[in-house]
Amino acid sequence: MIQVLGTFTKTFKCFLRIRAVSIFTVIFPMFLLLITVVSLNKNISGSDLPLAKGVLTISMIAFSIMLAGVLNLAGSISRDRETGVLTKLKSMPIRPWQDFLGRILAVGLLSLVASVLLVAVGIAIGAQFSGGITNYVEAFGFLLLAIISAASIGLIVGTYAKLVLAAFFTGLGIALGTAFISGIFISYDILPSYFRGFAHIYPISSAAASSVYLLLGERAAGYNPLTAGQVLSTLLISIGLLAAGVFVYTKQGWKRE
Repeated sequence: MIQVLGTFTKTFKCFLRIRAVSIFTVIFPMFLLLITVVSLNKNISGSDLPLAKGVLTISMIAFSIMLAGVLNLAGSISRDRETGVLTKLKSMPIRPWQDFLGRILAVGLLSLVASVLLVAVGIAIGAQFSGGITNYVEAFGFLLLAIISAASIGLIVGTYAKLVLAAFFTGLGIALGTAFISGIFISYDILPSYFRGFAHIYPISSAAASSVYLLLGERAAGYNPLTAGQVLSTLLISIGLLAAGVFVYTKQGWKRE
């Protein structure tokens, strides 16, 4: 556990030290939240407005999680490769699973910090959520699946992107692209039918929709994502992405350098 804690501390400090991390993981989603609210205030009124702000807040949390895992974790791995840290790690008494576990935990903490800040901003601008303690616990569980999925994709991108800039732009492209086609940036009601299938199976969008359903209701989510089939697919695909990320990182990132 000492090795895991060491990797976790190093990675999280790296996140805090690099300005781009805080800008893209926290400030960028927060900026999108605030400017979109201006449009909501002009086009939506009455009881629908707090509902729409709640949906937007959860969507920005999901996007922030995507950035933390897909972009920042990938960049962290590529940076360690460029600076020779990965080479040093392989000569130390640390196993690959201890390294990637520490990195994923750092992504988790960064995501949670960003989520708390976004919720605070969302509530400050009028977002409202409902439901009992069970709903909040279940929503938190779905967001953990989103964190695992995003971090797993980040492991894969970071393994194959040899340069930090390549990892950054690849991660950003994946985050933005999937956010648009999975219904995170676009309401499910107006999402083209050929993208809705992807929205159901992509763990991050499915987790976001499930959280919206639990805290705001089916009308806000646009559909019921808590069917047995979708919940099971979200869980299994999240686990599958984690297995793929771990396999690629341990077999390629640690042995090809």
